Amino acid sequence: MLTSLYNKYKPYYADNLRLAMPIVVSQIGHTLVHLADSVIVGHFAGTIQLAAVSLVNSLFMLILVLGMGIAYGLTPLIAQENGRKNYDECGKLLSNSLIINFLISLLLYGFVHLGTLLIIDHIGQSPEVVAYAKPYLGYLGISIIPLMIFQTFKQFAEGLGFTKQAMFVSIWGNVINIILGIIFVKGMFGIAPMGVKGVGLSTLIDRTLMAVAMSVYVMRSKHFKIYIEKFRIGFIDKVRAFKIAKIGAPVALQYSFEISAFSGAAILIGTIGAVEQAAHQVAINLAAVTYMMASGIASAATIKTGNNFGKSNFTDLRRSAIASYHVILVFMSTTALFFILANTILPYIYTEDIAVINIAAQLLIIAGFFQLFDGTQVVGLGVLRGIGDVNIPTIITFIAYWVVGIPLGYLLGITLGFGVNGIWYGLTFGLLTASILLFFRFQNKTRLLTK
Repeated sequence: MLTSLYNKYKPYYADNLRLAMPIVVSQIGHTLVHLADSVIVGHFAGTIQLAAVSLVNSLFMLILVLGMGIAYGLTPLIAQENGRKNYDECGKLLSNSLIINFLISLLLYGFVHLGTLLIIDHIGQSPEVVAYAKPYLGYLGISIIPLMIFQTFKQFAEGLGFTKQAMFVSIWGNVINIILGIIFVKGMFGIAPMGVKGVGLSTLIDRTLMAVAMSVYVMRSKHFKIYIEKFRIGFIDKVRAFKIAKIGAPVALQYSFEISAFSGAAILIGTIGAVEQAAHQVAINLAAVTYMMASGIASAATIKTGNNFGKSNFTDLRRSAIASYHVILVFMSTTALFFILANTILPYIYTEDIAVINIAAQLLIIAGFFQLFDGTQVVGLGVLRGIGDVNIPTIITFIAYWVVGIPLGYLLGITLGFGVNGIWYGLTFGLLTASILLFFRFQNKTRLLTK
């Protein structure tokens, strides 16, 4: 039975993985920025400043995914229009997306500067942690402007199936971020030690260089010449802007519901203590790496689904989507086993504080179990996004994380006294709920297409 199943989907495994692997590396790049920040600060600046990184990332990631969700609205549209060989429309969509993303980045920066930096003093966190968090958050807020420009051109290229270039830009960007982060945090070559503020500055520089590199590549490469003939920097119209927003806004909400749940969990954990918050940062950083790998597979599923949808090739659409589910189940099972077996070793990547390590080791066992649910739910979202089905999945994510996950986490962790572990149990049940509901949605929608 397994042999016949494998033979049926074998061509789709190969196509999906070929498309997905560069996206996976590129997606990991976003997470590695924050992972590198955590590692550098944990080793060179101590537990309190590591807790500040945890607090900032929990707040900033919510803002970041709003922007990235809007940017993702371009990819399925480009994939569909490319499937229809409507090349002029691709350039017009890119023009609209660039303007929308730039304006959104200014709005999000304003939200960080005028909103988050003001409320951070009033959410029950340690004053010492907050003092370190503010300058770091300030730099990250500015960095969202070049990041959104990078995302515009990245999503455009990936929608056309060109996935390797963003991967290379992300790799070199992370190398630069790590080198500059160590120099700034530790204080080298005559630069005074900057502590956690230093990794914020290195991230800003890194994202600016990535935006320049990706935009120059798309505008000058021969691969895109036919697609950007109708591209104009100042061109925007209501119809195309609405098409992008119609997909991008719900996607932004989907990401924000999940990330805000994890951010809410981090804030709840911060009321327990700085050590617990630092341990949460260690475990969630490691889980975020595997999540971004899964997100890369999901992005490839979006592209393949959108392309097949544009061609009205619904049988290949469904089989390709099912193949993506198979790939993610194998991958996340492997990472889950790795987390469980190496739970006492992995935290040493970030810190030598035994109290932090002991708590993080417990959380990694829980993370091992929610790997499967996290992977399957993000693939489900990716496939549904490819066919333009974004509204019902958005409601599903809200129910899963804010009706099930966070309330259950609060009940178990705070009310019943299970602490940080209880909060993570709640998150796990939220992911399970999302995974099941999205799978049923996928089955229903794709079966209707093939009838």
